[in-house]
Amino acid sequence: MPFVRGTWMRGVALSALATALLGVAGCSHVMHPFGGGNGPRATAGPDGQPASISVNSYLWSATLQTLSFMPLASADPYGGVVITDWYTNPEKPDERFKVTVYILDARLRADGLNVAVFKQNKAADGNWVDAPSASQTETDFENAILTKARQLRLSNLKG
Repeated sequence: MPFVRGTWMRGVALSALATALLGVAGCSHVMHPFGGGNGPRATAGPDGQPASISVNSYLWSATLQTLSFMPLASADPYGGVVITDWYTNPEKPDERFKVTVYILDARLRADGLNVAVFKQNKAADGNWVDAPSASQTETDFENAILTKARQLRLSNLKG
């Protein structure tokens, strides 16, 4: 079959168009921190730049301060998620903990916070093995964060 330039160019143009449409369609599923997706939204100031995050700032600060003794693995202020790395208490070297805190609301409320604690024990062969953590540990972390958040808010109100 002889080379026909019009047919070849039409194929290239259609391929480029299909690729561009797929790229644009894929963008609608990406969570953008400044308003895209279905996640928490940042409010825009007069210049169009983000003015604040959508999680409670007192809960955010209290979480970081309460968990400051543990190494931090990840902190997302727009999503309201703080993840620590494994922490081993020097007094109990055979167990370690990891904490994930989810800040779920922009208001300072007890139900606007969720804490998950993961525990591992060192086995005889030296490997770490998952173990159940006491639910009281999660409650204690939540209470500590909420207490610190209330203290921060009160100190801010007093000036």
